[in-house]
Amino acid sequence: MSGKSETLCVTGGSGFIGSWIVRLLLDRGYAVHATVKNLSDPGETKHLEALAAADPSRLRLFQIDLLDRESILAALRGCSGVFHVASPCIVDRVTDPERELLDPAVKGTLNVLRSAKECGVRRVVVTSSISAIVPSPSWPADVVKDEECWADVDYCKKNGIWYPLSKTLAEKAAWEFAEKEGGVEVVVVNPGTVMGPVIPPMLNASMAMLLRLLQASRVTTKMTERVSLGCDEPYENFFMGSVHVEDVALSHILLYENPSASGRHLCLEAISHFSDFAAKVAELYPEYKVASFAKDTQPGLLRAKNPAKKLMVLGMKFKSMEEIIKDSVESLKSKGYIS
Repeated sequence: MSGKSETLCVTGGSGFIGSWIVRLLLDRGYAVHATVKNLSDPGETKHLEALAAADPSRLRLFQIDLLDRESILAALRGCSGVFHVASPCIVDRVTDPERELLDPAVKGTLNVLRSAKECGVRRVVVTSSISAIVPSPSWPADVVKDEECWADVDYCKKNGIWYPLSKTLAEKAAWEFAEKEGGVEVVVVNPGTVMGPVIPPMLNASMAMLLRLLQASRVTTKMTERVSLGCDEPYENFFMGSVHVEDVALSHILLYENPSASGRHLCLEAISHFSDFAAKVAELYPEYKVASFAKDTQPGLLRAKNPAKKLMVLGMKFKSMEEIIKDSVESLKSKGYIS
């Protein structure tokens, strides 16, 4: 497929994953419509404009509100494909779940899909998360978690675990739309904890978690990390494995460019425990005195070497945990977060 004749839209184009998708699409010769929250904010626009410096005519920026269909329609007109990445990721305690997370995630996803159908878009690649797979306490203890596993909606509601709830409900809404309304192909990516070189000026929640780990700040031996979840659940309960941000972006493009691709797609280099990740960070960077953890930080999570089989069959090769950590730490160094 030649990218030069196609225009593709990336919602949430200014974010960590979105910026990488924009970058790789431009490298492949596609024209790109990237959406941001505020065109007047250079923190959302300058790094995107820099990506298209060699040929600015191939990148257009659009300001959208996920709850405003008209703004979405303007961004999607003329596009043959959409990467729906935009979804709120609250990095502090949630005070109004409906307004802050659930409405933008669920209603926003439906608005994008309905707009895509109206604009004649062929395929929408939806960015979900492993947070739509865990927490899943009723999943059989002797079975490796895969694309058949879903986060337990009732458990999330009962425990105020709002971000996983938002990702789960948004993905379920996307599949219900595809089944009942149709008119546009839907395929889903479920990334693990996404890290790697940072293009935007701000850190995403996963890179901020790594930074706190390196700084031994707000970290205990039980890793009671609540910031990225907006709830009182320990962070390690929601860690399922890491993945390089470039691999996440490549996976999105692979699913768009392969008409046979369908369904959900786990996107991570391995299913591992948070203790595995922290131990590898400590091994690679002993100078940062990373806290040690019990070997099984998630007793109910079975480790697996190649969980992203569906993407691997399509040709994806994932960077190792060591590569992910090294690229992430070097990015934090280059941006002055650590020395």
